[in-house]
Amino acid sequence: MTLEAPTTTDPTQDGTADTITVLDPVTGDVASETRRASAAEVSAAVARARSAATGWARTAPGQRGALLRAAAEHLREHADELAALNTRETGKVPGDALGGVEAGIGTLMQYAELGPVHRGEALRGNHGAADFAIPHARGVVLALTPWNDPVAVALGIIGAAIVTGNTVVHKGSERCPATAALLNRLLAEALPEGVLVGVDGDATTGEQLLAEDGIAVYAHVGSTATGDRLAEAALRTRAHVIRENGGNDALVVDADVDLVWAADQAALGAFANTGQICTSVERVYVHRDAADDFTAALVVAADRKTAADASTYGPLVDERLRAMVQHHVDDAVAKGARVLTGGSVPDGAGTFYPATVLTDCTDDMLVLTEETFGPIAPIRVVEDLEEGLRLAAEDRYGLAATVLTGDTATALRAAAELPVGTVKVNAVFGGAPGGSAEPRGASGSGFGYGPHLLDEMTTTTVVHLEAAPRRTDRPVAPSTPVDTATAGSADTDTATAEGVR
Repeated sequence: MTLEAPTTTDPTQDGTADTITVLDPVTGDVASETRRASAAEVSAAVARARSAATGWARTAPGQRGALLRAAAEHLREHADELAALNTRETGKVPGDALGGVEAGIGTLMQYAELGPVHRGEALRGNHGAADFAIPHARGVVLALTPWNDPVAVALGIIGAAIVTGNTVVHKGSERCPATAALLNRLLAEALPEGVLVGVDGDATTGEQLLAEDGIAVYAHVGSTATGDRLAEAALRTRAHVIRENGGNDALVVDADVDLVWAADQAALGAFANTGQICTSVERVYVHRDAADDFTAALVVAADRKTAADASTYGPLVDERLRAMVQHHVDDAVAKGARVLTGGSVPDGAGTFYPATVLTDCTDDMLVLTEETFGPIAPIRVVEDLEEGLRLAAEDRYGLAATVLTGDTATALRAAAELPVGTVKVNAVFGGAPGGSAEPRGASGSGFGYGPHLLDEMTTTTVVHLEAAPRRTDRPVAPSTPVDTATAGSADTDTATAEGVR
């Protein structure tokens, strides 16, 4: 089992570094060529992070936050460059690519503030005794991040790891290796040596990283197959695993909502970023009383999306993904589904695929049982909300789900019964700025973002403290007089960084 198949590579027989070539999904031309790290370079990268780990963990939290803030500002100066490279490698539309960079920078700034105030707990025991918990950095974090939002996702993991005192080895996806390499270089320029070490590579590189000793955390966003591979490796290394993996998110549509609005919500959820979002709408369950009008409105919304220019509707990342999307559509048609719009590979350069609406879908079709990760909206008509919620819950994934309803009782029931990390009511995307969520089932485990990720990145020591009886058979040495003119001067920088006042 490999971490992810390379896009295009020229492997050598002796294990030395080779080149990963990525094609521009808009034009088909070469977008980037990135040198893959050799096995020796992989080991050296982990060694650098391990060497820096103790010193970084001992750095005052306020200083770590200040350095992370400086790194965010350094990235801000190169935001346009990062976004343009992301667009060239993955086809992400320019506005979304820049928005992803800005979101990642905002996440770094958030963690720069949250990290220094990340605290343990205290309990009062017997009189004269106390218990308190101290968070400690875990050590070296291996961050394996995806291509569909490569900057924002990577910076979330990296920021939380660094501000809590861990060092990081980061490998981005081989589908956008140049974007990951630029991000790593810019971060490393703003941080002390070894705090962030980038590794360029593909699936082979990922396997080499999992074979390395001394890594305390595997943090991964990507496919379920890769997440399972990390969990297997952790059985040997005992690394803590944080993973947000595949999803097959359901949208349940009640009959009591505005159906044009509901169709627009479905189109946003299914077609944004050409369906290449972890929490995209992958399957639609609509009440029979609303099905005809909702379906007609969704076809209109899909056609409008496909007709948009390349600034708002981009291609799929590569031919490999497009072939899988088409396979899912063909499977549905072979089993009785009807294509109302889209559903076939268009002529022309690049890896574009139209926004597609399928109806007459049944529960045995791949578009309902597996994550398609493309612009497909498969509609399954249900007799009532009872059936819709039941089918939405009957899935091996557990990332997120959305319910569109005007009934508060239905919304509360969905929140109570859907076995997913996030239940969204009347909005397919959105959430509070400091939110955290924990996926379930095949979608992963652990809090992968938000304030709770700081807890995932640390381990806790509980201290039980009691006073010791003092000896009475020896004199107590007099205390050394304090020079008030110099007292505390050695700690001035630390105190300032910690915000002591």
